[in-house]
Amino acid sequence: MTTIEVPAAFATSPARALMCRECGHEVALAPVHVCEMCFAPLEIGYDEDKLRLVTRASIEAGPQNIWRYAGLLPAGQDEATRVSLGAGMTPLREAKNLAAALGMKKLWVKDDSANPTHSFKDRVVSVALSAARSFGYTTVSCASTGNLANSVAAHATQAGLRAVVFIPNDLEQGKVVQTAVYDQTLVAVEGTYDDVNRLCSEIAENEDWAFVNVNVRPYYAEGSKTLGYEVAEQLGWRIPPQVVIPMASGSLLTKVDKAFGELVKLGLVDASDWKVYGAQATGCSPIATAYENGWDAVKPVKPSTIARSLAIGNPADGPYALDAVRRTGGAMGHVSDEQIVAGIRLLASTEGLFAETAGGVTVATLQQLLERGQIDPDAETVLYNTGDGLKTLDAVAGQVGPTATIAPSYGAFAKTGLA
Repeated sequence: MTTIEVPAAFATSPARALMCRECGHEVALAPVHVCEMCFAPLEIGYDEDKLRLVTRASIEAGPQNIWRYAGLLPAGQDEATRVSLGAGMTPLREAKNLAAALGMKKLWVKDDSANPTHSFKDRVVSVALSAARSFGYTTVSCASTGNLANSVAAHATQAGLRAVVFIPNDLEQGKVVQTAVYDQTLVAVEGTYDDVNRLCSEIAENEDWAFVNVNVRPYYAEGSKTLGYEVAEQLGWRIPPQVVIPMASGSLLTKVDKAFGELVKLGLVDASDWKVYGAQATGCSPIATAYENGWDAVKPVKPSTIARSLAIGNPADGPYALDAVRRTGGAMGHVSDEQIVAGIRLLASTEGLFAETAGGVTVATLQQLLERGQIDPDAETVLYNTGDGLKTLDAVAGQVGPTATIAPSYGAFAKTGLA
């Protein structure tokens, strides 16, 4: 193997090079994301000796956020370049009521709505902006369906960086406001997320900006691994037999699976089998549709769903998500907008947890997989909730409201029959 010099800013990182996911070609750590040999995506290649310095004890002695896993991540080891709002170590809640409603034996909800900007994107952004700082960038950017824009704007503000973020112009108002409030630059683009992403790729070729999900994507994607690490640690250093994960680009699912594999390889958990299940909205289900039809290729679609955070019609990591699900013996499903709303309400009414539409997708897909006999109701299962319902109030606003509206008198109350 050719020795590749590691940039000085990454001297304490376990990352040693960028590696093509298809042909294996390696290049030095840099803000690039596409292989020059075959045009496939690049990912981080690690120094195995450095990874093996990480122990359970060293992790447990770390901060109560994702940076307890700094020794397994590509950037952020140096606190001078680390960007952090304290994301991570979110609750792993035992969902006894939801389990009973679904006829399951043991169910957990990993609740990432508890992150600083109320979605799992805080994990990936923290790592991506730490890498961007290491490369010397002062302007950061992204293409986003909402949650990522929220997180990039917030983290950039805290770190003293300039942010210019791009979103489709039809996003939920809650996500638009949550991005704009940080007083960074927000650009609404007339089109779908895929249109926005294409525009950002063009801008990235012409501007000296760090696009978290374009030129620094290899670093950004690794932040999702912490959702796998945390669940294993919170379960007493063991991997759950089944996990159900929402899919947009498919990256989150692949990285949770990757995290489990790393923990086993490094001896941080005992070897065991696990199954990965993917969830999509029917109105944007290119990966789940490919799974259903036995395709290896993912055919792009035009999104039409209330689950806008999952509305990526041409998912970059779709083929890798298919590989992970098939390799582990899991499955995929997709659900209608009506089922998504029902999933949101079921989780709220059983566990007191208000999820955004992506969470409704995941709950409803779990229910679907159970009905089809594709997931074991007796096997311990972790359901990933990736965002807060306050971001997507419109999805349920027309279906919930006051039980009664009355005059301010006991007589009016008595007439309701609620006593």
